[in-house]
Amino acid sequence: MARVDYFHDPNAPKANSLKPAVSTFVQNDTGQLLMIRRTDNNKYAIPGGQQEVGETLAQAAVREALEETGIEIEVTEIIGLYSNPDHVIEYGDGEIRQEFSICFRARPIGGTPRTSSESTEVRWVDSNELDKLDIHPSIKLRIDHGLTRQSPYFT
Repeated sequence: MARVDYFHDPNAPKANSLKPAVSTFVQNDTGQLLMIRRTDNNKYAIPGGQQEVGETLAQAAVREALEETGIEIEVTEIIGLYSNPDHVIEYGDGEIRQEFSICFRARPIGGTPRTSSESTEVRWVDSNELDKLDIHPSIKLRIDHGLTRQSPYFT
């Protein structure tokens, strides 16, 4: 399904939905960041997605990372809570969702990188390569917060 992110855009459509989502900031032993290239907008991102009924937020983070990347993770802490009403996501089915995402720090514990229906590329990225990648500003903000290791961020 197509996806368009509006970030601080006065012409953005009005949100009609709010759903809990998660994202994960996963670094390997050498400090490289686990990233995907999304199928819905072709941008690079950290793994993440919507929480499902019957699971905790941490379980959602583990499931989404495994589904999108093939990497098994262990959640270790919260990086931030992202609920900016000036970030809305328009989907091809008419849903326009206000951002509501919890970003976790996690460590890899197994698996092998592989793509999925949600990712056309999975890779470990050095921090000095990040500026060369097409990353949405809302995801870049989470990455910056993960790299600086400050106390949990919230909007």
